[in-house]
Amino acid sequence: MREITQHAVRLLERAQTGDPDGALAEAETVLRAATGDLVDGPACMHFVRVVAHIARSDPRGAIAAVEPMLTAAVREDSGGWQACALASRAWQRLRLGELDATEHDLDGVLHDLVAAEMLAAGEADPVAAVNSRVAVAIGYYELRLYELVEPQFRSAYEMSAADGEQNGNRAMWLINLAEMHLRWALELYQIHRVTEAEAHTAEAERYATQAAAEVSGDDAVVWRDNALLYAACARADRHDPAGAAVDIELYTGYLRKRGFTPDALALSRPFYAVALQRSGQPQAALTVLADAATELPPDADWLVSASTHRTRAVLLAHLGSPDARSTLAYGDSLATALWRQRLNTLHAARTMHDLAILRTQHEQVARAADLDPLTGIANRRAFDRATGLVADRPGVVAVLLVDTDKFKVINDTRGHAAGDEALRAIAAALSAQVGPGDVVARLGGDEFAALLPGASAAEAAAVATRMIQAVRDIPDCIATVSVGVALGPSTDLPDLMSRADDAMYRIKRRGGDALHLAELPAHPRAA
Repeated sequence: MREITQHAVRLLERAQTGDPDGALAEAETVLRAATGDLVDGPACMHFVRVVAHIARSDPRGAIAAVEPMLTAAVREDSGGWQACALASRAWQRLRLGELDATEHDLDGVLHDLVAAEMLAAGEADPVAAVNSRVAVAIGYYELRLYELVEPQFRSAYEMSAADGEQNGNRAMWLINLAEMHLRWALELYQIHRVTEAEAHTAEAERYATQAAAEVSGDDAVVWRDNALLYAACARADRHDPAGAAVDIELYTGYLRKRGFTPDALALSRPFYAVALQRSGQPQAALTVLADAATELPPDADWLVSASTHRTRAVLLAHLGSPDARSTLAYGDSLATALWRQRLNTLHAARTMHDLAILRTQHEQVARAADLDPLTGIANRRAFDRATGLVADRPGVVAVLLVDTDKFKVINDTRGHAAGDEALRAIAAALSAQVGPGDVVARLGGDEFAALLPGASAAEAAAVATRMIQAVRDIPDCIATVSVGVALGPSTDLPDLMSRADDAMYRIKRRGGDALHLAELPAHPRAA
């Protein structure tokens, strides 16, 4: 599985670096290799499909690709890949909502992100774990929930640093954190919370400087230039505006030569203008912002666009423009409204998260109350509840009562610890023989029971036979089992339990290690 995961890692990189069509085609070939059906392939390759559609700017295709990925991730019992699927669906829903207002579904987006965050927390596979954290971080980033983004990128960085085979350069997560703090600062400046904004630019400088020191790999120079650009932006409003202005111009020049577009560098423009203005070059600052505004595409990031125009208005106001002051007043009122909206969304996300934790804890407590603490299978309480549910649904049911032979010998000769180990092994062996709709429980001591709704006499006898053989096959265990089987209407469960018990003791008196099928009553009632 590690080999297929690493193959997926390479395809993910390919999808995000200019060849989404090729990555998609290769992933689909791998997905169909086992059975010919794309759905039966591994979850990691389904994630390549999702990411390829995202890279093609196809949110509907990405959302459609999530469903088979979820099926595969559940089949593999991978919380990490489930998280990747849910988080990717969340932020693609956001993108779709921007294109079509009828698709806007903030509640569904938050539910997906919170569920993804919970699932990601338990993932052991490093590749799935890192990708799930990043997917959750991107979803919260799209919502401007910076407080929820940082822990996810921090986790991705720490995991990447600990695993030498991780995809990508671990410094990229630090660069993402630097960019996030710069954006956070821009929002705070727009609502006149200057001290908080400067605290975030200080954090941005710290992350960017660390990233520049840790870059590695084939694209290390590009990553370093990107990190140093962000570090320079972070200094513009604080201790070194003149040096920041020089460095911003230097590193944007380097990155342009490496193919970065004006749109990709737009975040740096407001910081560059601030650095120029604070170092005594207001006209140069206005020129930078005028050029930046011209270069903004129609679908430019709203925060970068707003910050570019607002910074220009601030500079013009400082130079005495009355129009700029009125523009600022209007723009600041909008910024305040958007900030309140952000805080409301943050509150909703945190409330959902807290409720999800409480729900999980409640389910864990309820589940623990229904599990036998020694063997981990259902206990008597859970079995009684199951019989009540079955009795409410008319139909045929088989009851198997299972008693352990020679258990006392194990306890007397090998000790109670060996007896406990034997019970755990027997419970596992019995549980492995039944289907998904059946129940196996430990009733107490060395006695077990199974409930098989809808089973025929032949099917129930086959399950009992498999149970007997499975216990015989337990290594270094002398125990065997005696199984009594009774079949009849679900409405007659008390009678079925009694007949199964009689059948079990009948076979036990004969030496055990076998089954006995109880005879039907002379006049069974119809179900």
